[in-house]
Amino acid sequence: MRRVEATNLLYRDPELYDMVQSDSTSAATCLSLIEKHVPHATTLLDFGCGTGRDLEILAERFESVGVDLQPGMVDYARRTRPGLDIRTGDMRTVRLGKRMDIVTCLGNSLAYVHDNDDISKVFGTFAVHARPGALLLLCSPVAPVTDSEPTTAGIESRHGPARVTISYAWDLRKQINTMHRRWELPSGDEAQDEIRRRVLFPRELELYAVAAGFEVVDMFDEYGTELTGPVAFTVARYTGR
Repeated sequence: MRRVEATNLLYRDPELYDMVQSDSTSAATCLSLIEKHVPHATTLLDFGCGTGRDLEILAERFESVGVDLQPGMVDYARRTRPGLDIRTGDMRTVRLGKRMDIVTCLGNSLAYVHDNDDISKVFGTFAVHARPGALLLLCSPVAPVTDSEPTTAGIESRHGPARVTISYAWDLRKQINTMHRRWELPSGDEAQDEIRRRVLFPRELELYAVAAGFEVVDMFDEYGTELTGPVAFTVARYTGR
């Protein structure tokens, strides 16, 4: 798994990441699912927490810990959200010695893990941090984005307006969806991103989850429908095996 900050401007500039991602609804979706499936939960562990934007909302209700691979994101989160417990760690191998009522992995965190054995290790990490009956909330791409034409949009940054042009490529055999992103920054400089994400189809996600001791109880896309969009929420319960 490559160091993702090297290929993604937003990960090198966490403040810009927070500005671009400010309209995320993942935390609200998690709260709704938790209320439905485990309303008495009190503890939560978020893998791939990034700047802590979603974790900050979840921590208002739960005793929470966040883990992220990227030291720059963790440092930024600690400075801007000092009330959160956020730690640096690799979700393939990290062991906190805690079992929680809720385990979350949002955004594209799982998609940056490409190797099958590493994906199994990640689900193993979810399992060793889950109490019997705990809820796993996983947000990840389940279909590729295959837009044939590049798109360009304006982005507001702290230094002024920027422009970003995005195109996609799809490798069916490897199930890797690559986003190419070219930034035109207010300074006049340019930046290039090449972001490679592994697409796990719904049945694959379920097989990895079941192998780690989870039972999938629901799956729906980011629009709340039955998997018509490229990103899905998977809801699974740890059976405690």
